Amino acid sequence: MSLAARIRALITSSPRRVDALLAVSAFLVSAVVGLRDNGDAELRAPWDVEPWAWVVLAVAAVALLRRRQHAALVFAVALVCSGVLIAQPHSQVGFAFLVSLYGAGRYAEGRAATIAVPAAAMAFAVVDAITTDSPRSDAIGGAFIVFVVWYVGRRVRHSGERSVLLERERVAQENRVIAEERARIARELHDVVAHGVSLMTVQAGAAKTVVIADPESAVQAMAAVEQTGREALSQLRHLLTVLRPDSSTGELGPQPGLAEVERLVAQFREAGLEVSLDSDPVPADLPARVDLFGYRIVQEGLTNVLKHAGAGTTAEVRVRVEPRSVTLEVSDDGRGAAQLPGSGHGLVGMRERVQLLGGTLEAAVRPGGGFRVHAVLPITEEPV
Repeated sequence: MSLAARIRALITSSPRRVDALLAVSAFLVSAVVGLRDNGDAELRAPWDVEPWAWVVLAVAAVALLRRRQHAALVFAVALVCSGVLIAQPHSQVGFAFLVSLYGAGRYAEGRAATIAVPAAAMAFAVVDAITTDSPRSDAIGGAFIVFVVWYVGRRVRHSGERSVLLERERVAQENRVIAEERARIARELHDVVAHGVSLMTVQAGAAKTVVIADPESAVQAMAAVEQTGREALSQLRHLLTVLRPDSSTGELGPQPGLAEVERLVAQFREAGLEVSLDSDPVPADLPARVDLFGYRIVQEGLTNVLKHAGAGTTAEVRVRVEPRSVTLEVSDDGRGAAQLPGSGHGLVGMRERVQLLGGTLEAAVRPGGGFRVHAVLPITEEPV
């Protein structure tokens, strides 16, 4: 870890420790550094400082411990201490004064603090230069320096507020995307369940028709009704985990599955992508939600390739079906490095689907360029 990174981590994790370090540093610097008659700094012995000046230096330093909670008050204390020490030749609390001034710009609130603090600091710099018979340029330079210190603190404050606002907007946008994606997933699961219930109705009607003439066929039809009912109940459990707004469509047909990935790949080839497909045979008894979500993940992955990498990009789709899981991988060699993992709506949707199934998703830039999405969807049999 670099020195700058360590300092940043220390400031973020231990603000009280930082304030204590600043207070000690301000006291020591003010104690051992004095001013000559011409205004230049010089080192001095501790016995050159009057006893009452030690008290003033300590008060200014200790006040810095509360610079985050009472920034304007701490600045006022440092300002008064600086004024008192004007009477002590060659003494100053410049470091504590500047730290408190930055803290006032960084942490003080209200219009009074915004106007009064820099005005008081610049006025003090001018008065200090006049009382020490310094040139006019020193007065102007001192006023400019204290204003810059206050302004830097103010800019840091505004930057932090903006970062917080942007983070809130990002979280709100991501929540909206997740809500929309959950609604779409719920509609798809609704269609799957509705299709299963429709199939159960047909099978039950067929069993009723042939129960007398062909009892064996009726038993087989009722077994199919049982199996379809179990699967429909399993889909309902997932359906209850997401929000389903009113759907404007009334389709009750089945949703696409992994068996149709080849047709999906052909559509993206027509759109300009060079896509290769390496897929295991898809079993007919694959749970409907795994089948549907797997298809949607491949679809979203190829859509992201086309959107962010552009036509002419080479992409590869792999589908591996194992007894307990389905592994999906969509990779490309395009300009996917410009798209950060997790920053697109498509990746948010993929994560939602994978989480609903209890699987894992990896989405990252490939070392040699391009992007790679790797998803593992577990195949579980849920009891009724």
